[in-house]
Formats: sequence, C-alpha cells, structure tokens
Amino acid sequence: MTFIQKEIYNYINGEFVSSSLGRTFENMNPYTNEIINHVHEGAEEDINLAVKAAKEAFENGPWRSLKLNDRLKYLYEIAIKIEENAEEIAFLESVDTGLPIKQTRKMAKRAAENFRFYCEMVKNRMVGEAYKVDDEFINYTLHKPVGVAGLITPWNAPFMLETWKIAPALATGNTCILKPAEWSPLTANKLAEIINDVGLPKGVFNVVHGFGEIAGAALVAHEDVQMISFTGETKTGSEIMKNGADTMKRFSMELGGKSPIIVFDDANFERAVDACIWGIFSFNGERCTANSRLFLQEGIKDKFIDALKERVENITIGNPLDNETELGPLIHKEHLNNVQKYLTIAEQEGAEIVSPLLPKGCEKGNFVPPTLLLNVKNEMTVAQEEIFGPVLSIITFKNEEEVIRMANDVKYGLAGYVWTQDIQRGHRIASQVEAGMIWVNSQNVRDLRTPFGGAKYSGIGREGGHYGFEFYTEMQVIHVAVADVKIPQFGKKKLQQMSKEG
Repeated sequence: MTFIQKEIYNYINGEFVSSSLGRTFENMNPYTNEIINHVHEGAEEDINLAVKAAKEAFENGPWRSLKLNDRLKYLYEIAIKIEENAEEIAFLESVDTGLPIKQTRKMAKRAAENFRFYCEMVKNRMVGEAYKVDDEFINYTLHKPVGVAGLITPWNAPFMLETWKIAPALATGNTCILKPAEWSPLTANKLAEIINDVGLPKGVFNVVHGFGEIAGAALVAHEDVQMISFTGETKTGSEIMKNGADTMKRFSMELGGKSPIIVFDDANFERAVDACIWGIFSFNGERCTANSRLFLQEGIKDKFIDALKERVENITIGNPLDNETELGPLIHKEHLNNVQKYLTIAEQEGAEIVSPLLPKGCEKGNFVPPTLLLNVKNEMTVAQEEIFGPVLSIITFKNEEEVIRMANDVKYGLAGYVWTQDIQRGHRIASQVEAGMIWVNSQNVRDLRTPFGGAKYSGIGREGGHYGFEFYTEMQVIHVAVADVKIPQFGKKKLQQMSKEG
C-alpha cells in the first residue's frame, strides 16, 4: 500500500517547512471518518514567506528570463513524473476525497495532460500581433508574465484542478502560491514533492495549506500577489473579490452551478439516460458542471423516470478504492450534513425522494445514495440552489419556450446539456441557454483548447486554451515609428515669432 506521511508540511522557497503557528489540523478519511494524517496549518506569516519567495523568484530569479524551451523542459518533466506516479496519485486522491479510484486514475492522467497541453499552447498560440499603419508605424503586441499568482483550488477534483491552474501560470513565466482546499491536502503535497524532485528554481512554486478564512484571506489581501485564480462556491468567490479589491488584483472565478439537462421526446433515449446518470452521479455528484436539473418533455416523462429508477438502484456504492465502485462517500461530514439538509427541504417543499438503501459497509462513511427528486417545481429551493451532491431534481416541460424560460430562471449559468435528434432545435436551444458551456447530445467532454467558465453567478473570466493568456499574461503594445511622423509643435510658433522680433 502507498505510504502516507504522518504529517504534511507547507512547501515554501524549495523546502518543506512547519507552520509558523506551530499547530496542525486533522485530515479525515471520508469512507471511514478516521484520521488519515495531520497537516501543518498555514497562516498569514506563512503566506508572507511564500509570497516573498515567489516575488524574489519572479523579480530576481531565472524563471521568467529563461529561454522558453528551457522553461518548458521543467514542465514536460513534471508531466513525466506525474505519469510515473499516477497510481500513487490516484490512490491518494481516492483516500482523501472519496472519489472512486477508477475516476481518480483518469484525473491523474488528465493532470499530466494539463502540463503537456500548456507547453504546446504557449509555444504555438501565445503569439503577438502586428499592425502596420501606412508607412509610418509598425505596432505589435507582447504577452508578458504578470508576477505572483495566488491559486486557490477546491476539494472535489483537487489534483486535476490544481494542475489546470499551475501549468498555465508557470508556462507563461509567472511564479505561484497554491492554497489547496483543507479537506484534500494529500495530492497537493505529492505535487510539491514531484516539483521539488524536478528541481524547479526555488520560490517559483509554493504550497501553503490551511483554512480559507486565514491562509486564503491572507493570500487574497497580499499586495504583492497580482492575480487570484479561484475555483469554488459563489459566496466565497464574492468575498475573495471584495477582499482583493484594494490591491487592484485581477481575478479568474470559476464558481457554482445548477446546470440544466434538457431532454426532448425525440432524443436518443438510452444515450440520454446514460449521459444524465453520468452527469449527476460521477465525481459523487460533487462537480460544478453536474446536470443537477433534469427537464423532461412530457411525452417521455414516465418512461425516462422509470429508467432512472432502475439505473439508480443498480449503481455500485461503496469503498472508493474498489475498482467496481461507481459512487463513493462525500468528502466530509460537514458537507454530508449540508446535502442531507437539502433532502429535508425537498421533502418539506413537496418533492418525492427516490433513492436506494445504502449497502453494508457504508455505515461509517459520508454516504448519500444516488437520489432522484420527483414532482419538483423550478422555483423550489432544491431546483435553485447548488446541492453539490448526488441529487437530481426532475422537472417536466411542454415546449421549447417553457423549457428555455425555466432553464434560465436560476442565478447560475455554468453549463447546460441538450438532447434532441432535431439538430436545428439543438443549435437553437443551445444558443438560448444562459451558460458559459453547452453540450448537445453529449455528456461533459472537455476539449482543453476551448474556454472554460460561466455566466451570471457562475463566474468571471475564462481559462482553458489560449483564452487563459488573457488572465495569466499582461498584454503590452509597442509602437514603433518607421518614418518621421508629423509631431504637433506646441509653443514653437510663438518662439519663431519672438526670434523674428528679436
């Protein structure tokens, strides 16, 4: 079995160091609710040390001045090391988060892809533009690294999402401080070990563990941190922007979602069922792009719900380290209580709750069985607020006009899914749903070249592909006169007159 350290340290300026507070917090196993290990709790002093190191590495270190290919060699090496350690990473992620190991293996692979992808993207797409103005000017643009990046990541797919931010930040020449979610520190620590082994220059990459209201708040407020990339809940994102406003930071915010999946009666029935089940119950339902609101056209309502009931009864629930497990425990007892609170609200609002009994062996874990909420109205709390668990609200509709109105009648706008064999209708509906990303006749399949982000309360800005360069680089325009351009001569006429008079 993979060795898990008894204590996890912060990683600052190329060294694993104890917390300045001299205290640790417990990291819990969501399947057993037993202590995995202890984590050194970072505070403002630790953030200050990490920012000082990152600033020094950016301003006086070799990182941003390295030739591009030399800088990217480090990132390619990180990708190789991730692949070499993929099984250990998958194990650590599964133990730490409760995600089924069959899924965390794919996440480890995707994390390596993130580094390789951004190496290629920086080489091939981080290009400037040139503008010729008659025979007088050539104006051109440059992408320059911004400085110190604060990267605050969530607990639902930590390793994959950490690399999703770290790779473009480093590839574009910035230095960074990672503040991982306190509920999922294991793979962030493993990544620090990998980067340390690769020999990245000191201070270029730093990790400070701890709580959002202490370490996270200090990172956001620090005047030497020029940008914050945050993935998490909307309320926290709003607080981060408020707290960072005084230091004029740039923000990239990927926040909550309450995404609709719209299934018309002409949809490919089996594929739509497969996609719907996967979209809400993969990642244990803890995913921002989950299709948590199912809109069924009335003609297929009964047949589709019957199919869902049958499938839900047969989802394999249990130990996340079991290769057969499809649904594991929620990450933390606190989150379990929050999801259960929504189930109580659903019952109070008149929804019918359909879910299987949990199998033996799940008594100690933070389990919520795959749950269907029937007889839901779009104005109900469970159809409006993000539950972030394996809970699907089912709503019926008559026609396009009605379903578009209901799909958009929510404060979020991250993702959406449309199922119909009428491709004209598919395009038509997709363009009318208020969301940053729409999939037609497909589950959530990411193309790393495309922009990722949401509308309304689901976020600000886009990352992914070359779109992330707008956040991770400063665009500079250089204007070069190639002729003696006429320059206004303020004051010269009067001087000439005075010279003649004299």
